[in-house]
Amino acid sequence: MSNPSSQNEAPLDKRRLRMWIRMLRTTRFVEARLREFLRDRYKSTLPRFDVMAALFRAEDGLKMSALSKQLLVSNGNVTGIVDRLVEDRLVVRVIVENDRRAMLVRLSPKGRELFSKMAAEHEAIISDLFSEMDNNDLDLLVDVFSRLKEIEEPSS
Repeated sequence: MSNPSSQNEAPLDKRRLRMWIRMLRTTRFVEARLREFLRDRYKSTLPRFDVMAALFRAEDGLKMSALSKQLLVSNGNVTGIVDRLVEDRLVVRVIVENDRRAMLVRLSPKGRELFSKMAAEHEAIISDLFSEMDNNDLDLLVDVFSRLKEIEEPSS
């Protein structure tokens, strides 16, 4: 293992690259734990959890296009997940009152109840994984990631 002072002496570009690799490894580790939890405890997947989370926040439901946009995935990906959630009676489709062609999807009461349990356990796992971080650490990371999010993409 290299000593911290030699890492601080490395060129800034190299340090940024090391930070990115560490962040990516951490993200993959956390995602793997969450996928394992959802598979073992609920026979579910992370994409299903994400769809249910978005619908949980939107009590009145969402159009499929809005759901896709919110999750940053294609309509086709969301449609397959929603179809399976409908089959499991966790989600219902509702015709939009003034537009018979449009459909809203929303969690069913069974889906809301299940998601509430899943979300509480999800939160506990995240809390456990990051238990070594205090308020200062968390505030610093939230600030750093907020600044990264604000960086504009270079113009082409």
